[in-house]
Amino acid sequence: MSQVAVLPAQNPIDFTLDRTSPHADSFPRYHENFNWEATKALVSNLISSPSPILVTADPLVGEADLDTGNRIFPSLPPLLHGRPEIHLRAGVMNASRLAEEHEPDAEKAFFVADLSQVYLQHQRWKTCLPEIQPFYAVKCNPDPYIIRLLAALGTGFDCASNGEISQILNIGGIDPSRIIFANPCKAVSFVRSAARVGVNMMTFDNADELYKIARAHVGAKLIIRILTDDSKSLCAFGIKFGAPLVTVPALLAKARELHLDVVGVSFHVGSGCYDPSVYSDAIMRSRAVFDMGKEAGYTFSLLDVGGGFEDSLFEQAASVLTRAIDQYFPDRQSQNIKIIAEPGRYYVSKALKLAANIIARRAPLADSPTTTEASDQPGVMYYINDGVYGAFNCILFDHQVIHPYVLSMNGSFHVPSSVPQMLSSVWGPTCDSIDCVSPKTTLPSALRVGDWLGFDNMGAYTICAASQFNGFELSNVIYTTGGVGGSEVHRVLAEFAANGHGL
Repeated sequence: MSQVAVLPAQNPIDFTLDRTSPHADSFPRYHENFNWEATKALVSNLISSPSPILVTADPLVGEADLDTGNRIFPSLPPLLHGRPEIHLRAGVMNASRLAEEHEPDAEKAFFVADLSQVYLQHQRWKTCLPEIQPFYAVKCNPDPYIIRLLAALGTGFDCASNGEISQILNIGGIDPSRIIFANPCKAVSFVRSAARVGVNMMTFDNADELYKIARAHVGAKLIIRILTDDSKSLCAFGIKFGAPLVTVPALLAKARELHLDVVGVSFHVGSGCYDPSVYSDAIMRSRAVFDMGKEAGYTFSLLDVGGGFEDSLFEQAASVLTRAIDQYFPDRQSQNIKIIAEPGRYYVSKALKLAANIIARRAPLADSPTTTEASDQPGVMYYINDGVYGAFNCILFDHQVIHPYVLSMNGSFHVPSSVPQMLSSVWGPTCDSIDCVSPKTTLPSALRVGDWLGFDNMGAYTICAASQFNGFELSNVIYTTGGVGGSEVHRVLAEFAANGHGL
């Protein structure tokens, strides 16, 4: 059985270490073996840095070995080794030590990003959809390491603004042809900027957009965004984007009149699609638009099947897409039709985990009279140091349901299954009552201030929309390669850097 590390109390309220505990001798051995000076230096650097992305600590690779990581890109923190769980625990232990030193914000929440998970998703994509080139949706998570890894792996990039285009091109080694400006409604200055840097592929779904592009980017390669069924998704886009099929002939005629080059069709079934069967109908509609294009004098060469790919349903979605493409585009290879997609959450959702500290707790006093009122209401309120104005904005903007679990309790990472549970609620740190992370969840009744909660699947639409409302800083990120493909991640990133890119 592995040794259980028991930490010193972070808060003096009834957290003294019980020396009669069976784990009472764990902390002295842990204390002697761990290189606290190296750890403290790194974590102090994290806390004092204004950047929202910085390594927080050296991880524990073995029981006492310290991994300082591989600094592949001078502008980024080191890329570490080891499973994410190791770094989550290391971060908790670092916070405990900093709390003893009275460091400000010692218990700050932090992410652990496992880049090997992104790599494995890419291999999975190539296996299931070898004909379709992924153009990663930058808006989902524009993390600099993730962007560099995907660039090194050869993906394209779906950008929605001038800022995203600049971020991608500034990395180096990414040709503008690997970018699609997939926003049907763009500022004229953004269109002009795209022309200046050589980004030609862009979408449209209305006549005004055609007039703008005719003035600002005559060399654009246009893709008409059509309306499809997005009712089976977490985030539907049809209310805002997509040309109904009945309007397509007139739009193509207008593009022809303005001497614009329309090269293909795109659609989006909505972000977080939970019924992949809708892809079949979207491909059928795309075939109809290809035929409309021919009648308008165009020969389309691009089909963009958009995003919406869910990790748990990916193989099913890939199967539906493959069958539909075979049915409606049987001659695609002889006609040199290129097929692309715009996956986002598929690549990154499972790649990031978050650790948050319980900074406050509201519960009845031990000697308070019990109530016989409805037991379906939370008996304890826990307050953590990240919330809906930070990483958990995905609750508001991405319709996510959060499931917290105990990362450490009473200084131990081991939480027996026999521990009594209680219906609880989890809240963020701000002074806004909307800042609720989980209105009802079951957690151990023994949780106290200073304990830690963990959250999985925190890679999509979290960091990208986080704010610093109420003066709370963004949670930092530790980067690691903790699974199958870890050595490949280090290799492809090292080659990318050796060619002078991403530095």
